[in-house]
Amino acid sequence: MRARCLVSYKEAVSKWESRGKPLIVEGANSRIWREGSGEPVICLHGVPASGFLYRKVLPELAARGLEGITFDLPGMGFADRPSDFDYSWSGLSQWTVKAIDAAGIDKFHLVVHDIGGPVGFDVIRQIPGRIRSLTVLNTLVRAASFHRPWVMEPFAHPIIGSLWVASMRTPMIIPLMRTIGMHDGPSNDDLRAYGYLLTRVDGGVAFRKVMRGFERTSEFESRIVSALKTRKFPAQVIWGAEDPALKMSRYAPEICEVLGLNSWHKVRGKHFLQEDSPKEIAQLVASFVEGQRK
Repeated sequence: MRARCLVSYKEAVSKWESRGKPLIVEGANSRIWREGSGEPVICLHGVPASGFLYRKVLPELAARGLEGITFDLPGMGFADRPSDFDYSWSGLSQWTVKAIDAAGIDKFHLVVHDIGGPVGFDVIRQIPGRIRSLTVLNTLVRAASFHRPWVMEPFAHPIIGSLWVASMRTPMIIPLMRTIGMHDGPSNDDLRAYGYLLTRVDGGVAFRKVMRGFERTSEFESRIVSALKTRKFPAQVIWGAEDPALKMSRYAPEICEVLGLNSWHKVRGKHFLQEDSPKEIAQLVASFVEGQRK
């Protein structure tokens, strides 16, 4: 039974890998997934995840006349994990701009989630004229006052961090992800795949650098808030209503206030709402994009 389980979650990883292509980027190479045609929609992942999180969203975007795109951030998934890379939010955002350029993408719609939020907001600061719309999924904007959820805090500390990340390679990840991340959307094999993609090659060493690279400073918060408040493109917020980590009652109003919005869309889901509501998310993105054409 154990051998069959090992094979099946690795098969899930292999199947996902085969849907993508290499992406050569200065500083760290990665892998990119592109499905559909039409206006490009770049989907940024957070932690402890990778582009795998959007495997069900991309075909739903494609079915609605858009090109769904995701790639792995350095230190996670199939991306390189250089020892000397800058894994801070600023470093990841600078790399993301290079990745978008390397993919040959000019103007695009942006979807962000988790730390893909602050990373993506800093991308907006750098290339505001290339972004057509912004869709925000369960993330944060008030970086200076942010505290990691209890389930994420151990990753950033010595000793316990290495033990905590090692547990992601075991069946322990299944109840953990179901408690924090999702309802019944993914299979247990899919959840094991998350752990494998997090720790492949280096055992999660680079991922722990990502976790220690959170820029919870007033300076970083000020620059992303300014970028969002002065943007020239529309934005919307979609929230997994049962997220126990980034609770909707606190974080959704914060991001809406910065974006100048009065409300947000609620969908079924916990923190990884892409797993439970891929069709609903894709439809809201597609409807939002269509609304900009009118």
